[in-house]
This record gives sequence, C-alpha cells and structure tokens, in this order.
Amino acid sequence: MKHLRLLLLAGALTAGTCHAQNPDPMDIRACTAIESDAQRLACYDRATGRDRLPAAQKRADPTAATNAGVFAYDGQGGPTGVPAPLSLLDSRWELSPESKLGTFNLRGYQPVYAMPLFATSNQNNLPHSPNPDNTVQTPQQLQNVEGKFQLSLKTKVWQGVFGDVGDLWVGYTQSSRWQVYNAAVSRPFRETDYEPEALLVFDTNYSLLGWDGHMAGIGVDHQSNGRSNPLSRSWNRVIADFGFERPGWVVIFRPWWRIPEARSDDDNPDISRYMGRGDMQIIHEWNGQEFGLMLRDSLSLGDSNHGAARFTWSFPVAGNLRGYMELFKGYGESLIDYNHNATYFGVGVSLLDWY
Repeated sequence: MKHLRLLLLAGALTAGTCHAQNPDPMDIRACTAIESDAQRLACYDRATGRDRLPAAQKRADPTAATNAGVFAYDGQGGPTGVPAPLSLLDSRWELSPESKLGTFNLRGYQPVYAMPLFATSNQNNLPHSPNPDNTVQTPQQLQNVEGKFQLSLKTKVWQGVFGDVGDLWVGYTQSSRWQVYNAAVSRPFRETDYEPEALLVFDTNYSLLGWDGHMAGIGVDHQSNGRSNPLSRSWNRVIADFGFERPGWVVIFRPWWRIPEARSDDDNPDISRYMGRGDMQIIHEWNGQEFGLMLRDSLSLGDSNHGAARFTWSFPVAGNLRGYMELFKGYGESLIDYNHNATYFGVGVSLLDWY
C-alpha cells in the first residue's frame, strides 16, 4: 500500500495537466516563497495532488510526499524530484506560468526588520519646506540615536488582467523612527512613513548586456507621514519598474513621475529635487547573505542635483535569526527629512529579506 501511495503522489505531479479538476497544476518551486505557514502548506498539498487524496489516506502516512522524493535534492545540488529552483524575481513576483499561485496569498515585499540602534551624524531638529505652513519654527529636542523598524507586505489581487498576461498587486510598507532612548520628551515616534501602492506586473523575456529582462510594471504610489502641519509631508507618484536578473543578482530600475498638487496645498513642493525622479535597486545573494544597494537621483544638473545611497547587509546568525545592517547617505532617509542631508547607520535583525 505504501508503494501505491507513492505512485499516486508522483503521478499527481506528472499527470496533472490532463486531470480535469486541475488543468494548470501549481509548480511546487513557487510554494517556498509564501510567507504564511498555512498558505504554504496548502500550496504544497495542491502541487503534489495531496488535496485530492481521501482523508483516511492523508492521515495514514503524513510523510509520504517527502519519502517519495518530492522535496529531495541530489548531492550535486540539483533536484531529484522537482525542476530547478525559480529565479529570484519569479520567487517574489510569480512571473512565469509555473510560478503562479493565484490571488490573495500574503507575500513579503520590501525587507522587514527591527533596528534597536539607528544613529545619525546630523539629526533634523528644524524640518522645513518652501511652504511656510510646513516649516518648524522651534527646534525639536531630538537625540541622534533612536530605533527604526519596517513592515512591508504585498498580495496579488488579480491574476491575468489581460487574459494570461499581467498581474495586479497591492502592497503596503510602513517604516518608523522611534526616539526610544529620549526619556526627556516621553520617547516619541519621530517619523512614521506610510506607503500603500498598486502595481501591474508583466513577465518579460529578453536579454540586455548579459542580463535577463524578466519583469516590467507600472503602478501608483502614495507616501505620507500622516501628521498635521507643520510636520505633514506627502506625495503621489506613477512608478515604472524594469527588473533584470542573473544567477544570484537582481537589478530593478524605477523611474517615476510625481502627480502634481496645487501649490497652496503642497506640503513639499520641491520634493522631486531631493527625493529624486528615479532609483535603482541592486540585490546580490551569496553564501546565505544578502547585499543591497539603492541609488537615487533627482536627474537634474548643477545645484538642483541631489540624491542618496543606501547599503544593506543581511546575514545568518543562528537558525532562522538573521542580522541586519544599514548605511544611508544623502537626502530623504524619511519624508520629514526629504530635503535634509545626513548619514545614518543602523544594526538589528532581519525578519524578511528582499528575496
């Protein structure tokens, strides 16, 4: 009976394309990218055909899928029971047909981390803007050392917007800077930036200078700090994404256009001069470590040119615990500091990396 069960599970992987109830079987490689344990297990069950087995048979041998070699790899690093691993972009954006997982699976987006130490060389005690209503007149009592953390998630809400082409994703990112050591002013949150967005993503297939052009997207992004004047900051953008990759590397170019606002209502009318008109994200994975470099520029000449760079490093510590380091130099580490130039350094733990 055990051999029969193994044959049934193996057959579910190879014969799924002609099964009337499952004409487009899930590729098991994509299941590894789901953050929710329950959703990831359900994905494995669908990919192996386990969801179609009788309940009694499922209870009889819960390790049958593993024994059958579904998750096994050979000694050379190649799989013995499944195809090669998905590319980095596929693992996060479900681009190719075999990586599609359907809608409303909660996924990671930008890194999720907590840094109890986040220090700067030049804290912004007098945030200002060309709009007088958004200029602080009295210096704030802020410390140069604080804490910082970020949450970021996304989900696909529409798969196949144009038939089999195009997926619509929505994402949400929140980053906070907390004056946790500043007891003199009751340890306030200095700045929290909220960023909801919607992104229409397409799978592409071309090569450019040895890189695979594997992703293109267009989306709408809102970012604000949710505060009242004079500390209110916000802007809206249309952002394009172009993703390239090769083994262990991802490069994403993001040009954007700011959606204009009435100048009288604009908290930060010159934000594009400082926060830029585009950025480039470079990610490299090596020996379990992840290195990230963000480069941003206003694409202007002379004194109007401003930009920023952020370097990040995520590395194994023990088990699933990973360390995290961040170094930022330039303008716009946060919205309240959009026109403030400083260097920031932080260390902490990473809960979820880019890939």
